[in-house]
Amino acid sequence: MNKEDSYKAEDIKILKGLEGVRTRPAMYIGSTGTEGLHHLVYEVVDNSVDEALAGFCNLIEVYLHRDGSCTVVDNGRGIPIERHPEDSLGRTALEIVLTELHAGGKFESKAYKVSGGLHGVGVSVVNALSEWLEVEVKRDGKVVRQTFSRGIPTTSTEIIGSTEQSGTKIRFKPDSEIFETTEFSKEILSQRFKELSYLNKGLKIILIDERDSSKQEFIAHGGIVSFVEALNRGRKVLNPKPIYIQGQKDKVIVEVAIQYNEGYSEEILTFVNNINTREGGTHLVGFKAALTRTINSYGVDHGLLKEGKESLSGEDVREGIVAVLSVKIPEPQFEGQTKTKLGNSEVKGIVEAVVNEGLSRWLEENPTYAKKILEKAKEAQRAREAAKKAKELTRKKGLLEDTTLSGKLADCTEKDPSQAELFIVEGESAGGSAKQARDRRFQAVLPLRGKILNVEKARIDKMLTSEEIKTLITALGCGIGKDSLEPEEVRYHKIILMTDADVDGAHIRTLLLTFFYRQMLPLIERGYLYIAQPPLYRIKRGKWEKYLQTEEEFYEFLKEIAKEEFGLRENLIYLLFNYGKILEEFALKGFSPSYIETLLVSQEEHSLRQYKDFINLKDLYERVKQIEEIKKDSYYILQIKNETVKTKSLWEIYSKLMEQLKKGLTIQRYKGLGEMNPEQLWETTMNPEKRTLLQVTVEDAQKADEIFTILMGEDVEPRKEFIVKHALEAKNLDI
Repeated sequence: MNKEDSYKAEDIKILKGLEGVRTRPAMYIGSTGTEGLHHLVYEVVDNSVDEALAGFCNLIEVYLHRDGSCTVVDNGRGIPIERHPEDSLGRTALEIVLTELHAGGKFESKAYKVSGGLHGVGVSVVNALSEWLEVEVKRDGKVVRQTFSRGIPTTSTEIIGSTEQSGTKIRFKPDSEIFETTEFSKEILSQRFKELSYLNKGLKIILIDERDSSKQEFIAHGGIVSFVEALNRGRKVLNPKPIYIQGQKDKVIVEVAIQYNEGYSEEILTFVNNINTREGGTHLVGFKAALTRTINSYGVDHGLLKEGKESLSGEDVREGIVAVLSVKIPEPQFEGQTKTKLGNSEVKGIVEAVVNEGLSRWLEENPTYAKKILEKAKEAQRAREAAKKAKELTRKKGLLEDTTLSGKLADCTEKDPSQAELFIVEGESAGGSAKQARDRRFQAVLPLRGKILNVEKARIDKMLTSEEIKTLITALGCGIGKDSLEPEEVRYHKIILMTDADVDGAHIRTLLLTFFYRQMLPLIERGYLYIAQPPLYRIKRGKWEKYLQTEEEFYEFLKEIAKEEFGLRENLIYLLFNYGKILEEFALKGFSPSYIETLLVSQEEHSLRQYKDFINLKDLYERVKQIEEIKKDSYYILQIKNETVKTKSLWEIYSKLMEQLKKGLTIQRYKGLGEMNPEQLWETTMNPEKRTLLQVTVEDAQKADEIFTILMGEDVEPRKEFIVKHALEAKNLDI
């Protein structure tokens, strides 16, 4: 090194204010992808929820606007607006909260006894990562407002009115310079808001999506009891009314709801100050210890278990359990890779004591249900012993050398699991194509014949009699179930589900996701499970060809042609395509586009008010018909290449445009993997340099598990409700 390259004081860069957040956003919100984008909304909403926890707020409204911004409004106390006594610049507390990291009312326990926001990073980070942010506070009889751009104030704190109400309203637009995508997902947000409403009894959260004129309300008067009932929906339960336990010790509030079902899996969700502690922690350890000890103690005391001889394990007493444990702590300490594991050592004993006392009382007061729970645990114990023997037998056989497996698994030569991939493929023909297409150095292929066993209705001992499941377990080489799974022994660090894009393929994918979620969860938590994304379309024009993976990509491709080759303005294309697509969806529901258009022209809503799409369609219709370039008196005229379309119907204009856009194109829509030859399958779906893989998260698997329970469980009524509710939403069915 030259002396000029030496390390001097001036080389130390001081990032002022919120510059550090913009320089390293992932340090503060986890990522700049979809997860990080939605984290912005959670940060603002969490502040409002903290007001609810403190007893000052019962309504939170979240608006998703058409311009890509989001507004969060609450009826809490409002962020303090007076000047801060310790600030040398004379700024208001409001400005400091929005521009300084680690500024807020949660570092002292006076303003907030418990807070979820401390786990987060504060609204200042939201401000730093937003193109612009506006805040309006109602407090102390005043309405004040301040605006910011990328974390820097663009106005001072101004009084804009008077009021007798209180609350905070924050509107922000995520910065496209920071985020890979700035489009909020209603589904992701609604899942979190549903969770928050369950954890905060009586708190109402309203999600209004102005993009499609939809509105959802979340309120759970039953709190976590309603949460457990919702999780158990579609399952036959042992105790019709969930066990509810509540207690408080040393300022720690413990709430538990428990309900057993006839299934064989366990589902325990744990929360600390509304934060989902996915990695568990001391509170979960305390809960499990109390559950095992209390049930064993009750069994012995009432002659249902022989002391010392029939002791039930933790796994036995948790079979079929659905529980929600919510703990409120003044100063939580989080640890673990994703900061979702509770570390407070004192909490274990507190939870254990509260659960032990509450559960003992419930068992004594409900002997009929207590006996059912004990009998189920004893059955689980017997099955566990049988499964243990079956596993030992499986291992003794050395199934990797077994001829039944070697005929199915086309293994790779790579022995380092971190470099190896396993494609789980449905059907023999797709399996054959995949075996020919793969790179045999690092890609293994396992074809499964037909649908695997319905794990909803089978214990582990029964599962091991299924040839398909046994083959899968053996190929992975890491065991199965909570006791015997050894994730570090898995033979592939990329396990890729490759199924058809039709109804059967979706069904098989759901079965496999549920299997991994129930029996091999650590593999999902380590990020080893993926879903392949085979293309849906192949577009060809002369020697040129392109593969498209989704319906959306196909329409985007056609839009590009309309813009580049036909010279149509982007706004017209956007509005006309959206209008036409909604009419096509109505056609699938049995309504002809001309009939719908007649209703729009005559302004008669008729019986179509029930469809949110109709409201959206009315808005689009009004906007398209105002576009001057196509409106000529009472007609619409559109020049498409050499053809002039003159009509009174916007649907006809859309149809003619689509017809012209597809001219000269060979469009193939794939129904299954078997329709692709090995070269195409490699090029589109298996080649690491060109393919797209979706990594499965615990949330994805959990959602698949919930749907699976509804569709495959014993209870017919929820399945019927699901089908009736979603029948009209079905699209692209390959029947």
